[in-house]
Amino acid sequence: MKIRAAVLDQLGLPAPYAESQPLKIAEIDLDGPGYGEVLIRIEAAGLCHSDLSVIEGNRPRPLPMVLGHEAAGVVEALGPGVDDLEPGDHVVCVFVPSCGTCPSCAEGRPALCEPGAAANGAGVLLSGSRRLFRFELPVNHHLGVSGFAGHATVSRRSLIKVDRDLPFEHAALFGCAVLTGVGAVVNSARVTAGSTVAIVGLGGVGMAALLGAKAAGAERIVAVDLSPQKLDMALALGATDAFAADADAVPAIREATHGGVEQAIELAGSAAALELAYAITRRGGAVTTGGLPSPKAVLHLPALSLAAEEKTIRGSYLGSCVPARDIPRFVRMFRRGVLPVDRLLSDRFELAEINTGFDRLREGKLVRGVVLIGNDR
Repeated sequence: MKIRAAVLDQLGLPAPYAESQPLKIAEIDLDGPGYGEVLIRIEAAGLCHSDLSVIEGNRPRPLPMVLGHEAAGVVEALGPGVDDLEPGDHVVCVFVPSCGTCPSCAEGRPALCEPGAAANGAGVLLSGSRRLFRFELPVNHHLGVSGFAGHATVSRRSLIKVDRDLPFEHAALFGCAVLTGVGAVVNSARVTAGSTVAIVGLGGVGMAALLGAKAAGAERIVAVDLSPQKLDMALALGATDAFAADADAVPAIREATHGGVEQAIELAGSAAALELAYAITRRGGAVTTGGLPSPKAVLHLPALSLAAEEKTIRGSYLGSCVPARDIPRFVRMFRRGVLPVDRLLSDRFELAEINTGFDRLREGKLVRGVVLIGNDR
């Protein structure tokens, strides 16, 4: 079938993207689902820094590629072997397809699925196939989703069924921002009631983590970011303290928290932010990082303090989530008002406006923007 999609052909074009147009809206071909795959109609897709890092060239991917990994839509057709979905079901896409049988999946850690990671790096679906073509030449899939398009063929292992009355623009956020942010708090850091937590980096994922820390019962939530507007929003969402990420941040936070926070969660995606998170953590505290800096970034830490202060640093990918378990429970928390995910949605765009949307993300003016694909047909 013919679909409209946002195709990236070249990395590192200069900003502003509204002028350089790194994402070209083009008509391309999409093959139907093979074994274990599903054809979905995309209704909404979020703008995430993981997409932006590909556009900037900081996270190289095989080109050409249809970007977009945080998406929600409607099932239209099922490939052979898929018997637990039906046309009309609403689904959220997950950007790591999990095979279910590799050592990581067997340990209950699907975010670290080895075949899923290999497929994502190669720009193919979990089956190893490509279903996107332009001029009869293959086009790569982004993280098994390629959600900036009218339709997508994806692995069944990339989909979680959700309630049909959940708005698509909210549902999409559960596939990345909420999984990564809330998951980093409740699964990776295991924040407990009464604890002191810092959230470093207040994009969509960081704000979701803030909501997660509040839901977990953290007594004190310290928000850290470069943007005054985001710090104000963090306070409105439940942060108890807000600090600009400048040269005075570390001594100011350590003084305010009487020696540092128990848990620092870094979601800015930079080595400098991670170093700041480590510096504001108290003796015996822990740092959890879910940000994705440039592959060339190097971390500089005082090695002695790891032992002498019994500090811990842990990574968190996809929020250490089990999506089939966590997306439904996070949606239930949203419905109860415990996770007001809808408040993270700051801007809506049409597909034709996608480069402008990434300009706003790059400039730090978005918390979470969503492309309403369904409006563009």
